[in-house]
Amino acid sequence: MNILGLSAFYHDSAACLVTDGRIVAAAQEERFTRKKHDEAFPARAIEYCLSSAGLKISDVDLVVFYEKPFLKFERLLETYLACAPYGIRSFIKAMPVWLKRKLWIKDIIASELGYSGKVLFPEHHESHAASAFFPSPFEHAAVLTLDGVGEWATSSLSEGKGNQLRILQEIRFPHSLGLLYSAFTYYTGFKVNSGEYKVMGLAPYGEPRYKDLILEKLMDLKADGSFKLDLSYFDYCAGLRMTNDRFHRLFGGPPRKPETRLTQREMDLARSVQEVTEEVMVRMARHARQVTGARNLCLAGGVALNCVGNGRILRERIFDRLWIQPAAGDAGGALGAALAAWHTYLGSPRSASGSGDVIQGSYLGPSYSDEEIGRYLDQEGIPSRRLDEDKLARTVAEILASAKVVGWFQGRMEFGPRALGSRSILGDARSPKMQETMNLKIKFRESFRPFAPAVLREKVSEYFEMDADSPYMLLVAPVREHLRRQMSPEESSRFGIDKLNVVRSSIPAVTHVDYSARIQTVDDRTHERFRRLLEAFEASQGCPVLINTSFNVRGEPLVCSPAEAYRCFMRTDMDYLVLGDRLLDKTEQKPLSGDTDWKREFELD
Repeated sequence: MNILGLSAFYHDSAACLVTDGRIVAAAQEERFTRKKHDEAFPARAIEYCLSSAGLKISDVDLVVFYEKPFLKFERLLETYLACAPYGIRSFIKAMPVWLKRKLWIKDIIASELGYSGKVLFPEHHESHAASAFFPSPFEHAAVLTLDGVGEWATSSLSEGKGNQLRILQEIRFPHSLGLLYSAFTYYTGFKVNSGEYKVMGLAPYGEPRYKDLILEKLMDLKADGSFKLDLSYFDYCAGLRMTNDRFHRLFGGPPRKPETRLTQREMDLARSVQEVTEEVMVRMARHARQVTGARNLCLAGGVALNCVGNGRILRERIFDRLWIQPAAGDAGGALGAALAAWHTYLGSPRSASGSGDVIQGSYLGPSYSDEEIGRYLDQEGIPSRRLDEDKLARTVAEILASAKVVGWFQGRMEFGPRALGSRSILGDARSPKMQETMNLKIKFRESFRPFAPAVLREKVSEYFEMDADSPYMLLVAPVREHLRRQMSPEESSRFGIDKLNVVRSSIPAVTHVDYSARIQTVDDRTHERFRRLLEAFEASQGCPVLINTSFNVRGEPLVCSPAEAYRCFMRTDMDYLVLGDRLLDKTEQKPLSGDTDWKREFELD
């Protein structure tokens, strides 16, 4: 039984292939089109999923789209009618797209794929919940799905048992935790649906000066985590802006213009909405435990990518264990839709191990063998040297220890927004200059944004105040006290962005200004080569921690192919590149022709 799950037409379109209940392949369309957050029909992702299993579209038994378009259209119409005539321009712009394309998913699937079989449409939050529970290691779990909006639901509580998943409670549009966070993303000058990470990273530089104001004016929050928003401060119902003039007066001025200087106000706003979000998440988690009696919690939806909030739930010990879908946003809906069809629609049994999940480390994308990589390098005349497994790990460990930056391209590409050791840029976490170097000269992004540590699973509790699996970089925990550096009075008194570039611990490049870190634990079941590198670094340096950030530059998706990895390597100040078992030294490479303007564009941003 081959089931093809799809998400499309909003952001992060994706495809997933499930065969007899096993996740065979999954990928976002952006990785192939090179358009970040691509919303188009995922034709190339589908082609990859099918070809990876040697299948044709005629071999597919079910296609499952991750939401119900007609129900979503109903919500849009009702919302526009309630706001009319306000929002008429947005209505006129949106309706042709819906009437010509978004309502006719079956026809699009038939014309794009030549598929004439059955198409299923679970609800948006059902797909999210399925993406979290069914791959998890739990036989019984509460499931929280938190995002902007699906059809009507914006937050939902479900209970999963065996192969059954039942939605118990919902918060419905227009009251949305995800849209509240996106409103502050917009107001602080970042792009909605992609800049929320920046708000989360900016929060520790600020103070929660506006937290009480948010809870007093914008949100009526109950003890169980349910809430209502005062819609008179927002414009998103009419589709014009996220916030309005009343919102702007409340917080002291108009939104920050993108790319302009960040002020203390933006930092304080980020901290305030982050703390409100964490409070909502914790209250919802406590309520979920009370309602379901489950000892385990699964999380999905875009808000589940808020790893600071996830870490708070873990530290509060509300549940024994957490499992968070690595592709928690809409891309993961494709995976959830396929699994919902297998377990819920078809009634197929499910066995949970209790220990490991079944998502294969989220390494579900395309891979390139050492032989394929070698042929590419030889054909292009790119100088490299081939090393065996042990020699490669030892050599790269030595390079990293000398404060060099290494592009790391191995195995199957990750599914979801995080690089997990397959399409990664690596550095020495002990280097006090590495964060600045990687942000400004390699990633071409804001200097305040923190980097994540990858750490051997058995050593995580020695470095961080956490002893739990975090394979998908979705939990934040504090750096251990004994690793923290004693601050001088002048350093301790710094405020706002001046907190940046102060050495705070023995692993300063991954220690945020509040002593937190977004952790990836690496065990011996997931990525053998990446694990071996961490072991080699520990053996030579006595430290099992490396910086791990995504192999891309600002505004581009993760690299997918060896050619894309090489171009990114050459266009940045990375020192070395590892492609499979090949090591490339930047000093031995010929410059790429015609790339001066490309690099200058990013440096000017």
